[in-house]
Amino acid sequence: MFALFIGITLIIQTVFFQKFYVSKKRSGLKSNIEKFKKDYNKDTNNERIVEIIDEYEGNYNIKIVILNNANELKLITKPTKNKLDITKLREITEFIKQWIERTNATNLQSFKKRNETVTLLTQKRKDKPQNIIVISSNNERDEIIFALASLQPIDEAVSVIEELYKYFSIGAVFFIVILAFIYSNMITKPLIEINKVATKMAKLDFSEKCNVKSEDEIGNMASSLNFLSENLNEALTSLKEANVKLEEDIEKERKMEKARREFVAAVSHELKTPISLIDGYAMALKDNIFGEEEKDYYLDIIIDEGRKMGSLVNDMLDLSNLESGSFKLTREEFDICNLIKFTLKKYKNIIKEKAVKVELNLLENIMVYADWNRIEQVITNFITNALRHVNENGTIYVGMIDKGNTISIGIENTGSRIPEEELSKIWDKFYKVDKSRNRKLGGTGLGLSIVKNILTAHRYSFGVENTDRGVKFYFIVKKM
Repeated sequence: MFALFIGITLIIQTVFFQKFYVSKKRSGLKSNIEKFKKDYNKDTNNERIVEIIDEYEGNYNIKIVILNNANELKLITKPTKNKLDITKLREITEFIKQWIERTNATNLQSFKKRNETVTLLTQKRKDKPQNIIVISSNNERDEIIFALASLQPIDEAVSVIEELYKYFSIGAVFFIVILAFIYSNMITKPLIEINKVATKMAKLDFSEKCNVKSEDEIGNMASSLNFLSENLNEALTSLKEANVKLEEDIEKERKMEKARREFVAAVSHELKTPISLIDGYAMALKDNIFGEEEKDYYLDIIIDEGRKMGSLVNDMLDLSNLESGSFKLTREEFDICNLIKFTLKKYKNIIKEKAVKVELNLLENIMVYADWNRIEQVITNFITNALRHVNENGTIYVGMIDKGNTISIGIENTGSRIPEEELSKIWDKFYKVDKSRNRKLGGTGLGLSIVKNILTAHRYSFGVENTDRGVKFYFIVKKM
């Protein structure tokens, strides 16, 4: 294909180049003389006209001569020593004389009036270059403008160009071979990469992508393969995630079932003792085993155990409500310091009975936005827990620490510490560190689990830690 192009180019150049050159030269010279005529007619100053003629002769390598209305040569040009310029002037002068001799006066006058421009080509001679002569009538001044331009010999130039084309053809063939090799690599390399990615996709490996960025069919195929890879990867990832979610749900269901069984077992265990006591004492009272003085004592025990079972049931219902997420916090503004003081007053008698000291380190006028009743429930649980585990003649420390935007509220009791391995377990339902605590202050085993759910619902931080003095429970609230 390329060789055909080169051959056609050589033929066109050999046959038509010279004709094209002459035609282009004639039309160009004719156009320039038309422009010259307009500029010439605009000015009457001889010095300016000389400048115009010099400008056109210099710019277009021509010689201009004007024949006036008296059929005399009007050579308005500067003197020159250039031999070529002198030759052109002589040749155009001779041509004008011969042309006037061949043209009668009537035809000459008629040509002047037509305002016409024609071009002539002189005969080709070995000793002289071929010339193009333009004859343009100027009816505005009743003159005729003659212009001569020499044609350059281009035979030798055509021969040189033909020789150049031969070398160019050899170089072009070599270049095309290299280009074909490069283009082949451009096609082959992307196809190899696409095949590599497709092979990995067949093995469900979607980690690699096609880095083919071309805007052709291969680039489109690579983009489609990448799109397919992404979709398949997303689909498989979704399936894996769904499978993991299913496994998590199954595991969660197993844990919930296990928790339910443990909960039922724990509730049964917690109810076993009070039910046994109530049943035993009730049967004894029915059979009149006790005397009149003992009856009141055992009736009080039955009443107390009944209250404890009621508390256990209430706590179970409360915890179930909290864990279900169906309850709503009723938030309001209140002074947390006043709430702590209010809660402590309810345990004034128990504190006195146990001969326990209470040291307060509270901050006044600390407003918070929370659920009063639920936060009171938290403080109550922490205080009863401290009373339950404080040592004999010990101290309970109730304090508040300002942390900028938050307040840390801590309730600490002196006495035995909690084993480190059990610190994280005390928030679980029915978990008891002290298995032998007395039943008078013993709780239901659900208090700290309820506390955890309340504080989590408030998005408050909380925790428990062993201190130098004993054990400290704390939670952190946001200030208004």
